[in-house]
Order: sequence, then structure tokens, then C-alpha cells
Amino acid sequence: MEEKKLVAFKKEEFEVREYIRSNLGKGKVSRVRIEYTPIGEKIIIATSKPGLVIGRKGEKIEKLTKVLKNRFKLENPKIEIEEINKPELDAQIVADEIALSLERFGPLKFKVIAYRMLQRIINAGARGAEIRLNGKLPGKRARPWRFAQGYLKKTGDPSRLVDRAKARAETKPGTVGVKVAILSPDVFLKDSIEINEEVLARLKEPLIKEKKTTKKKIRREEK
Repeated sequence: MEEKKLVAFKKEEFEVREYIRSNLGKGKVSRVRIEYTPIGEKIIIATSKPGLVIGRKGEKIEKLTKVLKNRFKLENPKIEIEEINKPELDAQIVADEIALSLERFGPLKFKVIAYRMLQRIINAGARGAEIRLNGKLPGKRARPWRFAQGYLKKTGDPSRLVDRAKARAETKPGTVGVKVAILSPDVFLKDSIEINEEVLARLKEPLIKEKKTTKKKIRREEK
């Protein structure tokens, strides 16, 4: 019985998150987090466009709060907005933006869209990024395309630090799947090596010593 209740509870949470994402629109919401407090439910919406999510004088938030109370039977939902300062480093925002661009400009320009977005991610400071597209691009048969740049962990514990997201673009030829993976510049990697002037000086020390010894040998031989 407890397992069934837990499954039903998680299902309700998922439905709330999906409703908020679909209601506010693709490309506006990255994550929806639900926290439970003694005074009610706290719903935290991470977005790069807080003005569009809140609406004029908080109209959209008020409507959304009413729906959460009446439709999903939440007791006292309180919605908070968490602004994303660098949307280029958020995998979900990037995936949604690629999907919207494919729907707007068509799948024939998928390479231009992917390369431009990849460059924006790298220019924002990401250590590495990968964009995968799968669908009818541009031929009749669906095939995968991969666009990548920089350093990206694929296996082991550090791979969990990679921000991953999925999106779907509904184009005229068919559905296109979008997968995005971004390694943030703030992520600490134990095996990363930073080469600065001090490290270069240490590496050059044995070479300088070797040159000095060879010069001394040449002088002795000349004598």
C-alpha cells in the first residue's frame, strides 16, 4: 500500500511539473522544483525570462496558483521565480530554443541553428558542449547528427556533473529529437590540469639545465 501511495504521489508531482512547463510555454522554463513546508507547497520555477512567466502585475502567477489549488488539489501553493542569469549554460533552455528554431525556420537550416547555438554555449564559458539531433534532417530517412566542441565527461562520477536535457521539435517533415549536454565552467574536476606560467617554468627547468650541461661539455671538448 505504501508503495502504491508513493507511486501515485510521484505521478501527481510529475503532472504538476509538466502542466507548469506546458502552460508557461516552451523555452521559458528550465526546471520546476516542489518543496513541502508546514504552511504549504513551495513551487520554484527556474526561468531565463521571469517577466514573461510572471505576467503583468503577476496575472499569470495568480492564474497558475488557482489551477494548482482547484485542479491538482494543492492546499497552499506558493510560487517562487528563480532567474537563470546565463541561459546559454542551461541545457533545458538551450534544447528548447533549438526546438523552437527548428519549428520556426524549418529543419533544412538545422546545421546553422546547431553550430550557432554551440558557439554561443562555448562563448558563455562552458568547458564543453554536445548537441544531438535525430529525425528527418534533411532527407526522407531519419538519421542522427552530432555537434560537439570542447571537453565533456561521458563516463564515471564526473559525468553526473554534466547538465543534460531533451526537447522535441514538431516540424513539417516530422518530429525531431533534440539532446543537449553542457559542462559548466563552475564544475570542479579532480583530473583537470591548469597550465599557467609557474607550471611552464617548472617544465622548462630540466631543459635549461640540459642545455647548460651540453654547453659545458662542448667547451671542455674545444679546450
